[in-house]
Amino acid sequence: QVQLVESGGGLVQAGGSLRLSCAASGTMSTDNVMGWFRQAPGKQREPVATISSGGSTTYVDSVKGRFTISRDNAKNTVYLQMNSLKPEDTAVYYCNADVTYHGTIRANFWGQGTQVTVSS
Repeated sequence: QVQLVESGGGLVQAGGSLRLSCAASGTMSTDNVMGWFRQAPGKQREPVATISSGGSTTYVDSVKGRFTISRDNAKNTVYLQMNSLKPEDTAVYYCNADVTYHGTIRANFWGQGTQVTVSS
């Protein structure tokens, strides 16, 4: 099992910045992809950014150039630096870990979520 604990959400004005953190604990394989998803009221949860254990990243088009995902493997922590925030970024942000054990067993874990609210 892997436990994910997010922090860093809050209320910020449009144009501002926030940095989210997600600390992973438990039985973590070195073969994993960590990511951030978000869910706005009345909408489906969507992927925002992912980063592999090797450092490869992906971003949804709406955040490219504004958000940066990074990780510290020694601390089992992933970060999401969010700049130039817009009201449409308002959502609950969830940390996700997609972990592969022994090259074959795949498991997926979620954090409890952290609220990000961007005021106009």
